[in-house]
Amino acid sequence: MTADEASGARKPVSVLFVCLGNICRSPMAEGVFRSITKSDTRVGSIDSAGTGAYHEGSPPDPRTMSVLEENGEHSYHHQARKVRNSDFKDFDYVLAMDSDNLLDLSRVQRRIVKNSGLHAAPAKVMLFGDFGGHEGEEVIDPYYGATDGFTVAYEQMTRFSKGFIEKVLQGGDVPTS
Repeated sequence: MTADEASGARKPVSVLFVCLGNICRSPMAEGVFRSITKSDTRVGSIDSAGTGAYHEGSPPDPRTMSVLEENGEHSYHHQARKVRNSDFKDFDYVLAMDSDNLLDLSRVQRRIVKNSGLHAAPAKVMLFGDFGGHEGEEVIDPYYGATDGFTVAYEQMTRFSKGFIEKVLQGGDVPTS
């Protein structure tokens, strides 16, 4: 037993947020979660990625940044990247924005487990919306719409982040997907 285990302390929880291109929903989720948990020692690494490499190296969509800034988050910087195999061991939670991305992430995780000979990959792959109070809730991709879609996404990210904090960090209760 480690000293942390003996004292009841847990290692900080690490979270990866995932959408398709990593320029709208997942960077917004990362920005919101960073803002809400900035002084929370129970939280470790926070990042975001996409299941596709369409925008790799690009900054978040200007509408994402605008909504974050309108809500007081002025220091967020990010470059889009694709999900890496190592993310499934580097993060405790890999949270998808919708069921399509959840399916893609689950496939990748199964392939990693199969090829590595492990019984399971450490990361919990889940739908982020499961923390919002409505199981299976998805964040609709606002990319092809107007700014109001980004505002709706921001409101969801805030609610989901608070739900994550309540269920995982405070209660240790993880919803099942």
